Amino acid sequence: MLHRRTLLSGSAALLLAGCSRSTTGPTGSSTPPTNGAGATETIAYGEDPAQFLELTRPQGTSRGVVVVIHGGFWLAQFDLSLGRPLAASLVDDGWTAANLEYRRVGNGGGWPATFDDVSAGIDALADVEDLDTSRVITLGHSAGGHLGVWAAARQRSERWTDATVPVTGAVSQAGVLDLRSAVDQSLGGGAVQGLMGDDLEAQFATVDPLSQVPLDVPVRCIHGSSDGNVPLSQSTAYVDAATDAGADATLTEVDGDHFTLIDPGSGAWRQTRELLDELV
Repeated sequence: MLHRRTLLSGSAALLLAGCSRSTTGPTGSSTPPTNGAGATETIAYGEDPAQFLELTRPQGTSRGVVVVIHGGFWLAQFDLSLGRPLAASLVDDGWTAANLEYRRVGNGGGWPATFDDVSAGIDALADVEDLDTSRVITLGHSAGGHLGVWAAARQRSERWTDATVPVTGAVSQAGVLDLRSAVDQSLGGGAVQGLMGDDLEAQFATVDPLSQVPLDVPVRCIHGSSDGNVPLSQSTAYVDAATDAGADATLTEVDGDHFTLIDPGSGAWRQTRELLDELV
């Protein structure tokens, strides 16, 4: 297994209390930031207020599309405002950022709606005028890391066989990638069970990234060594299994906690941007 260990000094956690927790749709009061590249376009991919994404393009030629998928243990009280600072940084780096919202547990989500939304949101990129979807990378934090890596394999499942926009690479920031272990450890107070309900065992192989290795696309995992929300073992188990199966997967272990990874001023975010550079 390939491990990259990077010591980051002065990394500070972003507290959830400092992030917006309101559920907002295209007409909500929370507005996405703009930058020198132009305004953010809101694109609805369904009729529910949570079925939309915020698309921002860079100046000049885009390096590709990065689909930002926020975390929050799949719960409705956490929304895409968590991904807006990352999206703005990506646009400054020359990426087209698609900050994706989706139905979550508490606002119509759970199995299978949450998964349907992530797939449909990615597929909606195909209908955006003058958008090149030949390179589409998912970037997900925590539960979003789970959904991003899952999306890279979604077309294997009968339910999403007709998905039109393939994921060409995935970056998981402290992703929940080993659902069996997450259940055993009751991560998020039983968040996996809350997401899947009575369908957990029947659909396990469909929704568990660890059960889907090896993927046909590269996966880059980055994880804080002192993460108290999603243990580092979630990433090590995935990368070990993936590389043993011959897949292209790596782990970058950084100094910091769960929220250092989504602080755009942190060294961990700089490392994440470098991982994206590998997938160009």
